[in-house]
Amino acid sequence: MDPYEDFNRSMYGFNMGLDRYVLKPVADGYKFVTPDFMQTGVTNFFNNLKGINVVLNDILQGKFEQGASDFGRFTTNSTIGLFGLFDVASGFGLEQNVEDFGQTLAVWGVDQGPYLVLPVLGPTTVRDGGGIILDKAANPGTYVPGTGVIEGINDRANAQGALNFIDEAALDPYVFTRESFLQYRNNLINDGKTDLGSFDDLDIDELADDATPPAVAVKKKVKTDSDPAENSTGPATSAQQPAPNATVAAFDSMSKSFDDALLEFEQASSKMDALGEKRRYRRRR
Repeated sequence: MDPYEDFNRSMYGFNMGLDRYVLKPVADGYKFVTPDFMQTGVTNFFNNLKGINVVLNDILQGKFEQGASDFGRFTTNSTIGLFGLFDVASGFGLEQNVEDFGQTLAVWGVDQGPYLVLPVLGPTTVRDGGGIILDKAANPGTYVPGTGVIEGINDRANAQGALNFIDEAALDPYVFTRESFLQYRNNLINDGKTDLGSFDDLDIDELADDATPPAVAVKKKVKTDSDPAENSTGPATSAQQPAPNATVAAFDSMSKSFDDALLEFEQASSKMDALGEKRRYRRRR
């Protein structure tokens, strides 16, 4: 799954260093000087631009009914919503979908290939990396100088909560990011119909260590098996949902079936609780 782990970890370290000394300070400054309503407008604007890609990939994947809905969303926000600054389409029941060329390639049967961490761009796979090139080519914002910089700063500002979560929850942020990204992409490709058992692929022993006292592990397992809903604090907000480059912040809008998505989140939440217990126990030792 990760044959290029040495290279990936080096790139991950490079990206974290770049983020610490350059991207985060710039994003913090942007959040400080920009009112919340303007930040929301910028986010809406760039999400609306991506609507062109969404409609195109709907068609390429044969999702014609969804494509009609997404086209209606794009045209509504582009007109009534003043070029996408306001998300009025959601008020009309036109939900936002996420479709990109990486998903289209997957639907066409292209294998995802090895996991990769690219400089600046962050986590991807060989298949999704190729899709990024097509996504950029189809996005009108690519051809307007400076647009990509503004979008990147805005995305980084929105990802702050997700990155803080990774720092708090993961003993090995690289592994956590990799597993979260792959689960997220798999869920997108399957339109939120991923089997709940897929969360078993998250290797807790890799994300934490074996220092967890047996009582903690047993307690978590019994609670999860008996009533998963007891372990959930509810669906994550969109601000916590990783753009593909901010992995954790993207979990809750990736599912079209609310019930399935909620159950998946509850399963993941239980495992994140277990990670927290492992970390606290390790600190007490």
